[in-house]
Amino acid sequence: MMHMKFFLATTCLSLVLLCATVHAAELTLQQAVAKVEHETHGKVLSAETKHNGRQTVYRIKVLTHDGQVRVIEVPAEKN
Repeated sequence: MMHMKFFLATTCLSLVLLCATVHAAELTLQQAVAKVEHETHGKVLSAETKHNGRQTVYRIKVLTHDGQVRVIEVPAEKN
């Protein structure tokens, strides 16, 4: 009985740590917007989150210095 409680406790702890690791490996929408602003030196017009199955992508519309509107997709998963 004690062995089973220990097994369940360690399994739960492992799942919590795994979830924390997966969550920490993802960009937030705000981080993605900051990344696009930094890389393009443009003005972000809009940003939204898109889900495709298990994959999350941030779709960010930006106005560049030369007056063009570009849509940039940033995967939530950090590389």
